[in-house]
Amino acid sequence: MNDNGNPHDEAVEKELAGVPEEMLDKSSLGGTADEGTIEDALNSLRDDLEKAQQEMLYAKAEVQNVRRRMEKEAQDARSYAATGFARDILAVADNLSRALDHVPPEMREDDKLKGFLAGIEATQRELDKVFGLHGITRIAAKGLPLDPNQHQAMLEVPTDEAEPGTVVQEMQAGYMIRDRLLRPAMVGVAKKPV
Repeated sequence: MNDNGNPHDEAVEKELAGVPEEMLDKSSLGGTADEGTIEDALNSLRDDLEKAQQEMLYAKAEVQNVRRRMEKEAQDARSYAATGFARDILAVADNLSRALDHVPPEMREDDKLKGFLAGIEATQRELDKVFGLHGITRIAAKGLPLDPNQHQAMLEVPTDEAEPGTVVQEMQAGYMIRDRLLRPAMVGVAKKPV
């Protein structure tokens, strides 16, 4: 307790401890300030403290958001790092498939070429295996409805054999890398004959 024994004055003095003097009314130094001035100073300090606490919470939230964003970007970078290389290697896969598709049946029966063709087929299987290991999958197209998110319609084919809007021809295979489009399938789509 202070000299006059008033517990209220002692509580006020504790709250004002450490407050810069310029924020206090000069008359409060001599103990003659009215309580309104002291209360105003305390309320002002409480408001400042509340604002500072709120700003700290916003800053913490922003730091947490930045950290989450960075973690997601790092994860995406790991997951999709091979995208550029994968796009480039798709041309190799296309040429390999075209080569195998254009081998005439009589050449497949030739004993001299069987080993050569088996090697090319083994290379294609290995390439497909590597694609699978890196999350690269072929997009299904033929016989399915046109999906503009995965298919690129190159031409319309008049036919009664399929519903209009159905993929009836695949000119170039499409691929996904995990859940992202790597290359759309280039397709021909059925339309009603005229």
